[in-house]
Order: sequence, then structure tokens, then C-alpha cells
Amino acid sequence: MKALVYHGPGLKALEDRPKPELQEAGDAIVKLMKTTICGTDLHILKGDVPTCTPGRILGHEGVGIIDSVGAGVTTFKPGDHVLISCISSCGKCEYCRRGMYSHCATGGWILGNQIDGTQAEYVRTPHADTSLYHIPAGADEETLVMLSDILPTGFECGVLNGKVAPGSTVAIVGCGPIGLAALLTAQFYSPAELIMIDLDDKRLDIARTFGATHTINSASGQVIDKVKELTDGKGVDTAIEAVGVPATFELCEDIVAAGGTIANIGVHGSKVDLHLERLWSQNISITTRLVDTVTTPMLLKTVQSRKINPGQLITHRFPLDRILDAYDTFSRATDTGALKVIITA
Repeated sequence: MKALVYHGPGLKALEDRPKPELQEAGDAIVKLMKTTICGTDLHILKGDVPTCTPGRILGHEGVGIIDSVGAGVTTFKPGDHVLISCISSCGKCEYCRRGMYSHCATGGWILGNQIDGTQAEYVRTPHADTSLYHIPAGADEETLVMLSDILPTGFECGVLNGKVAPGSTVAIVGCGPIGLAALLTAQFYSPAELIMIDLDDKRLDIARTFGATHTINSASGQVIDKVKELTDGKGVDTAIEAVGVPATFELCEDIVAAGGTIANIGVHGSKVDLHLERLWSQNISITTRLVDTVTTPMLLKTVQSRKINPGQLITHRFPLDRILDAYDTFSRATDTGALKVIITA
């Protein structure tokens, strides 16, 4: 089968690999129909994720059709159309029992990281009964790819951790796919202000169509003043960091109000300064989280009822044999306008 293989920082190739086989009773083999590229895959290629070693097939998102299942799988059968969660969960360990699927003792974020992932024609999915979801008949499978990772990530790590509430003020730093997913799902809670901050005017324009009340281009150097102006000098109740670089996290420190929350989503590959010399007395909370995907069933229903349309995030489409072109397009998003690219296996 064809697969996108990581060969160390900056190195990747489309190669022929053996079709995966069942290894455990709870495994399923899924034939991929649609997959995508995540910002985390770019972090892997930068060398920011040491748990992902050379030779690994990348990818942790997708939809497909069950090819075969292990003897212990009871919820799925060959031919079923399924959504693949980016997080594999046994449902039995201490962390899973606490709803922290991301820290599952035998799962978590392993696809495309510690085991071969979804940027291939087939993938082995451990803990199939608790890591796959049936796709309703007639559903838009391209749109559902957004539920593998970015929609629950934006919602859980940004909106829920950030304690977004009716009438609150929210700033999201970063208008990439994750930031826009947080923007879409923050509207479940009717905040008074949704301020989007980015360097790219095109992405800021998209954010307005997605529901942002205000947009600020951070290249102006006046972000802090503009946020304070929009919030009566107080700052925002929730500052969501959706980039993963020191400057954007420090910006969140500068714009959060007393009693507010900084919710980090970004994948950070280098240290960030925490300015406790001025924040120690401000009653703020700082949250970090790897998505647990506990909200995926709810989000699936929300998308099916057309309350939100994450399909708006899809900007480009490629066949699997052009996945290197897809990576080039996705990695040059400022030039190409890419948000999410769909790859058809």
C-alpha cells in the first residue's frame, strides 16, 4: 500500500508499505477513504515530537471502511463506515475511567506518533470499540474528518478549558484550523465578544465569516491596546493560544483580564516565559490539555444537525499519490490560503 513515511526532521516520502495486520483482539484494520494533514504533523517534521521516530507512517485523522476486526471487537464489522479518532482509548485504565483518554495507559495519541498512522491506504486502529465511531448514513464524510481531531481539540482544549461563558469576552490568538475550530465551537456559549488575532488578513476575513465579532492583525504592534479598547481596559475573560510559539503565549499573558483564563492549545517546541512578576496577583488560570475526544459524540450530533459546519475549513483536495503536493500546500498556508486539505486514499 502507499503511505507517507517520516524519515527524520525535514524528511518524508511516499512509499510502498505492507498492508497492516491485526495484532491484538481489539484491533481493526480500516481502509482509508479520506484523511488530512494536521499542524502537529508539521511539528513532527520540525523535530518537535521526539516520540515520533523515523520510519513512522504519519497521520492521525480520517474516515474509512472497516476491512477486518479482531476477535474481541463487538461494535464494528467489515463494511462499516467509521470515523477514526486521533486518540486511542482502552476505556478501562485509570486515565480512561477519569475521561482522560489522551493519557490512556495503552493508547492516547499514538496514531502517526508511536504507531503507524492514517496517511496511507490502510491503518491498524487499536481499541477499535472505543476509538472508532459509526458514521451515520448520508453524512458528509469529508466534513466528518474535521471531527477526528481539530473540532474536539478546539472545543475541549480551548473553549471548555477556557471557561467560555454567555456574555464573556474571548480572544483567540491564531486563525489556523484549530483557532477557527475554537471560534466555531465557542459560539455554543454565546460570548459577547469573539476577538480573532492573526498576522494574515485573509484568515482574519475568514474568521469574520465564521462568527468573529472583531479581528486584529498583530503585525500592527497594537494588539494589546486594541484588545483593551474593546474590553473597557480590562482584557479578555478567556485568551486561547492556538499557535504554539512563545510570542503568542506571551501575548495571551498580556491581554487576559484579572480572574481570566489562558487556555493553551498550541504544540510548543520551545520554552515560554511566564511573567509571574506581574501575573501572581491577577487570579488567572492557565490550562494545558491534549485533546481527550470525550466530546466527539456530542460534536457528531451537532454537525449532523447542521448547528455548525466544520466543512467550511476545507480549502484543498488531493489524491494520496499527490500527498507531497498537499504537504507543500499546507505548509505554505500564508501563500496558498490553505486551512484543511483533504486527501483521498
